[in-house]
Amino acid sequence: MNKTIGVILGTAVVLLLVVPVLVTQLRQPEPREWEGVNLSEMEYEEVQFYNEAQQILLAGMLFVPEGSGPFPAVVFAHGSAPSFRGNRIILTEAKHLLDNGIVVLVPDKRGAGGSEGDWETASFEALGTDAVAAVDYLLARDDLSISYVGIIGASQGGHISPLIASQSNEIDFIVNLSGASVPIQETLLYEEKQNLRQIGFLPVVADLLAYPSAWSIREVRQKTFWDAIGDFDPLPYWQELDVPALVLFGLEDTNVPVLESEARLKELNNSHITVKVYEGSGHNLETPLGQGNSVVRREVLDDMLNFILSLE
Repeated sequence: MNKTIGVILGTAVVLLLVVPVLVTQLRQPEPREWEGVNLSEMEYEEVQFYNEAQQILLAGMLFVPEGSGPFPAVVFAHGSAPSFRGNRIILTEAKHLLDNGIVVLVPDKRGAGGSEGDWETASFEALGTDAVAAVDYLLARDDLSISYVGIIGASQGGHISPLIASQSNEIDFIVNLSGASVPIQETLLYEEKQNLRQIGFLPVVADLLAYPSAWSIREVRQKTFWDAIGDFDPLPYWQELDVPALVLFGLEDTNVPVLESEARLKELNNSHITVKVYEGSGHNLETPLGQGNSVVRREVLDDMLNFILSLE
């Protein structure tokens, strides 16, 4: 009898854990062939600037429109990984802004490219000062006529964008692309649930396994990083934000709890914040499946551009 029960339980475990994963892996769709701007298509100036607060030298790419200005300007704040200059998502966004008269500075994230430092041991407050140093560098350039300047933060860069705005009076606006407004550890748990579901685990199984998986990331696999950033909650910074902000989400995002993030921001009733959610797009705000393969959908590019230009 006990042996029979064991067989039944073992079979149930296989059915619940293994079979759904195998079926999902066998039914993986063909990868999309993404279209976007390549670095070889762009002309830029190599720049270096110093973060006095952190005493590190940073580098990046400066894109300047034709003409004499004055120009609006943006500084990109990167997501939770090392930056690389060939990022077609950022380059596609940068070119659209550049072609429409906006100065773009894409820094190398600290510890990547030509920038000193180590992003994996830096707090969010420290990373914020890198963006502030980039803004100060732009405004100090005698050969650039800049009318106003803001931050475009993607993913984790968007998550901390209101923090960055709080660190400088020179920042006139922020654009948050897929940055959560919930505490960072809640974002991690959500992301792990979605990762496990995408592997093929049934939702109830994935949601249970996500807890030990997220714990292992925080306490073992990426402990240094998580010790540095703690349990950052951007909501108090959004509450106090006093410059215009555009927040863009993709409804199909598997990295960020979009509806919860949207609801949190709307509950603040901060008139400076505008939130828009795009159906059919994920974390990268890409063109929906079946409508093209652009790494960034056209509506996002235009909405971002129109928002920035409307501040003149």
